[in-house]
Amino acid sequence: MAKYIIADNQELSRYALESLLQKDKENTVYRAFDKARLVELLKENESAVVLLDYTLFDFADEDQLLIIAERFSLSQWILISDELTPQFIRRVVYSSHQFSVVFKDDPLSEVHEALNAVSRHTRYISQRALETIIIQQREEETTSVLTTTEMEIVKAIALGKTTKEIAAERFSSIHTVNTHRKNIFRKLGINTAHEAVKYALRAGLIDPSEFYI
Repeated sequence: MAKYIIADNQELSRYALESLLQKDKENTVYRAFDKARLVELLKENESAVVLLDYTLFDFADEDQLLIIAERFSLSQWILISDELTPQFIRRVVYSSHQFSVVFKDDPLSEVHEALNAVSRHTRYISQRALETIIIQQREEETTSVLTTTEMEIVKAIALGKTTKEIAAERFSSIHTVNTHRKNIFRKLGINTAHEAVKYALRAGLIDPSEFYI
C-alpha cells in the first residue's frame, strides 16, 4: 500500500492528482495545506511520496525544503508546478535523489512515469525539466567564456544602448566597442541585438523588470 501526501494549494490540480492516485484503491492519500501540516504527516508516514507544488506552498526558500527532505530521508518527492527556475531545479536535483520533477503542463504520461519511478524508489525528471537544466548549464558555460568587459557590453546592448553611448560610457572608441560586439556575437553564436537581449535575460545579466522600464 502506497501513501501519498498532496501538498498543492491549487484546487483543480489537487483534485486531479487525488483522482489519479485513488484509481488504485490500496493507495492512501493525505492533504497538506501548509508546511507545518506536511511535517506532521511525514512524522506519521515517513516513507510517503509527497506531491508538492513548491511555488504555491509556504516554504521560505529551497533550503527549508531540502532540510525537511533530509530530515525525512525515507520520503520521496515529486515536484509538480507551473514554473520552476532553472537554478531551483538544479539545486534540488543535484542536492538529493529524493526529488523527481514534472511540470503541470507536461503530458499526463510524464506524471504517470514519475509515479511509476518513485514506486520503484527511483526518480524521474521530465523532458522539459531536463532541457531546462541543460540549457542553464550551457548558458553558464558560455557566460564564463565571456570576459568581464564583454558581459558588461552584452548588458548594455540588451538595455538598448547604442554603440556610441556604450563607447562614451566606457571612455572607449566606437571601433573598440564594435570589436567587442563582434567577438561577443561570435562566442555566443548570435547575429542580432535582439538575440543578445534574449541571451542576457536567460543568463541573468539583466533583470526583466529593468529591461521593460
